[in-house]
Amino acid sequence: MNEERFDEAGDEPRFRVRARYTENTIIVHQAYRPGIGRAAARHGRFPASWKRDRTTWVKPSFLWMMYRCGWATKENQETVLAVEITRDGFEWALRRSCLSHYVPDLHGDQDTWKRQLRQAPTRVQWDPERDLRLNPLPYRSLQLGLSGEAAGRYADEWIVGIEDVTPLAREIHGLVQAGDLDGARRLLPGERPYPLPEGMPVHLPAA
Repeated sequence: MNEERFDEAGDEPRFRVRARYTENTIIVHQAYRPGIGRAAARHGRFPASWKRDRTTWVKPSFLWMMYRCGWATKENQETVLAVEITRDGFEWALRRSCLSHYVPDLHGDQDTWKRQLRQAPTRVQWDPERDLRLNPLPYRSLQLGLSGEAAGRYADEWIVGIEDVTPLAREIHGLVQAGDLDGARRLLPGERPYPLPEGMPVHLPAA
């Protein structure tokens, strides 16, 4: 990251992984069409129609997922999943990630970055975190793109459980539309800073 890496936005560093997690697992979010999402929640695994040859993006931030799927209203994103995966798997992916965009201070030249991007099974992207009205906040949250080996490990090894949280998304959205932001806030999943271990790539924050 460049010199703005730890610029403060209020009490928040500009870049931070925020998530719900336990001692051994972490929750990431995805949104799918009902045929995939409901089947995944029902069986705890993605169905055969899930395309493992594509990059699949997972988002620890619930509100960023709401921004991306429009509170589960966008086409082919009507079912929102909270996917519980192992922290070992999540950290495996982070350790092998490449930043999704070119930063001269990190990569030297674009050819080096493009080579790293082709070789890495995971991509890190930092996007503005969102408030309850889905407006951008001055700090960023993680998106993690999984492809190749990482996508296979995600689907076959890391998943502990899958929950359909579409009803929660709709309930919170209804409260926001009604102007009850305090009520909506009380229903939000309890996300907190994720403690990254030492030895992570430089494009990930140390705290």
